[in-house]
Amino acid sequence: MTARFVSAALTPSVECVDSAALSMGEPPLPARFAWGGDAIAVERVVRTWRSTKNDRGDDYLARHWYEIACADGRVAVVYFDRKELRGRPRWWLYTLDDGA
Repeated sequence: MTARFVSAALTPSVECVDSAALSMGEPPLPARFAWGGDAIAVERVVRTWRSTKNDRGDDYLARHWYEIACADGRVAVVYFDRKELRGRPRWWLYTLDDGA
């Protein structure tokens, strides 16, 4: 299986898979995302990690990453961009593996 690079904005659903994440300073992972007329439903989280950014000698938490198994059998990597820019989406689809 080879993941396809996508890099596209996602529209999250209101429901969350893990609302306890908020208590740990993590963004709650939505149960579903809308993407280009398609739906991505989260079946389970395979793994999570974080990435940082260096700005003038200081390291900052930049993104929360999630590898997810989708309800339709696909595997996706999505991330939450912590830097809020006016009008810019916070959730992104990074890669998608269609299993083909």
